[in-house]
Amino acid sequence: MIRCILVDDERNSLEMMEWLLKTYCPQVKIEAMCNDAMKGIAAIQQYQPDLVFLDIEMPHMNGFDMLEQFPRINFDVVFCTAYDQFAIRAFKYSALNYLLKPVDPDDLKETIRRIEDRRTAPTREQIEMLMQGIRQAQKPTIPRIALTTSDGLLFVPTSDIIYCQAESNYTIVMLVNNKKIVVSKVLKEIDEALSGPDFFRIHNSYLVNMNHIHKYIRGEGGYVLMSDGANITISRSRRQEFMELFERF
Repeated sequence: MIRCILVDDERNSLEMMEWLLKTYCPQVKIEAMCNDAMKGIAAIQQYQPDLVFLDIEMPHMNGFDMLEQFPRINFDVVFCTAYDQFAIRAFKYSALNYLLKPVDPDDLKETIRRIEDRRTAPTREQIEMLMQGIRQAQKPTIPRIALTTSDGLLFVPTSDIIYCQAESNYTIVMLVNNKKIVVSKVLKEIDEALSGPDFFRIHNSYLVNMNHIHKYIRGEGGYVLMSDGANITISRSRRQEFMELFERF
């Protein structure tokens, strides 16, 4: 059983989340429903929940300010937001749970499944990354990404990533200086987080940093030589798009 608290200034959002949880996630018990941040703080102190569903944009005190009131965050957080696609990238970079309003039942069930599999309270560094990312939401790149490994989170400058390689249900991330990280996410999730002008899915199994391409070799489909010496084949289906992007880069 996961004990949770809902914090959202919109009553309709609170009632809808209550219905969704009771209908699709019976393993989640709602301890309190709060329509402002101060009530949320009091409820968290009283109930000591496992999980808080937290709206970001609230009057007087937003979700980030609310979290800063706790010396230590010992509960998991799912941010509920109506932010656009640019700001959503910030959530993926910081590896924090989020739900886009209006909340989709399948997204909610998947989020609860992840929390059941891996309960971890967000760190201050993740929160700061998220805040910075949202402030810079309209900018084309975000400077760092949080990578989920077997023993925690690793914060890596995106400019240090040379390429990412699919490996079953994991992803191998190759960094400068011959560093290699095994990430507990499939390549599709990494691709979504890094999507932008600097990264391109060159093959079903590879996502490359365009800034680290040393040379393009023509041939049947062709391949690229990366800055670490790796040769990566270009998928036929992606060759035209890659060439158009490569010529503009």
